[in-house]
Amino acid sequence: MPHTLFIADLHLSPGRPDITAAFLAFMETEASKADALYVLGDLFEFWVGDDEPSELNRQVAAAFRACRAPVYYIHGNRDFMIGRRFAAEANITLLPEHKVIDLYGTPTLIMHGDTLCIDDVGYQRYRRITRLRWLQWLFLRLPLTKRLGIADGIRGKSAESKQDKSITIMDVNQGEVERQMRKAGVQRLIHGHTHRPAIHDLELDGRPARRIVLGDWYTQGSVLRVTRECAELQSRELEESK
Repeated sequence: MPHTLFIADLHLSPGRPDITAAFLAFMETEASKADALYVLGDLFEFWVGDDEPSELNRQVAAAFRACRAPVYYIHGNRDFMIGRRFAAEANITLLPEHKVIDLYGTPTLIMHGDTLCIDDVGYQRYRRITRLRWLQWLFLRLPLTKRLGIADGIRGKSAESKQDKSITIMDVNQGEVERQMRKAGVQRLIHGHTHRPAIHDLELDGRPARRIVLGDWYTQGSVLRVTRECAELQSRELEESK
């Protein structure tokens, strides 16, 4: 049956070879059978530049190149600096942060999802700063070892800040969800980021609407499978690292 797959928030890193193994198995056994694969951000735990020659980056690029289905990528808050060089090496298409696609006749808005979390004022301020083109230009011209050190420090501060924030603040703002859906002219939204997989049915301007949230891959794989008839959130066992 024709179907499209969506994943997000794998946070691949050398420290979690089990997640990498599960991802590579997914790419080899499932992704190529789909009409398309959409990666909605945070595939990687961090990204310091397309010039980082890590084995993990090479493995991922090779897996994407081998995929017989087209692969589309929306940046997340951890890997927003993935650029054209890696996209070319991996044979993937980079999409803007908000994109409307025709999904078997249903216009669907897709995004990473962090822009919906407007109640987290501190994060939104950080997001605006890190998206400044001139700042990214300067960062990418630092030595690779320096960039890796900065990324490690940012991850540590991010983990500390989350401990002081409520789950509500870090979740989406319902008003912003509805605003973005109206702006895009859609009744369905698919996103990741919050690590709270669920299918939410709602009413938007008197019509039924749906928000689908992708899960992370920390304890199991999380895949959204969409056909013309339905959308189903599915789980996958994490493969043992070899």
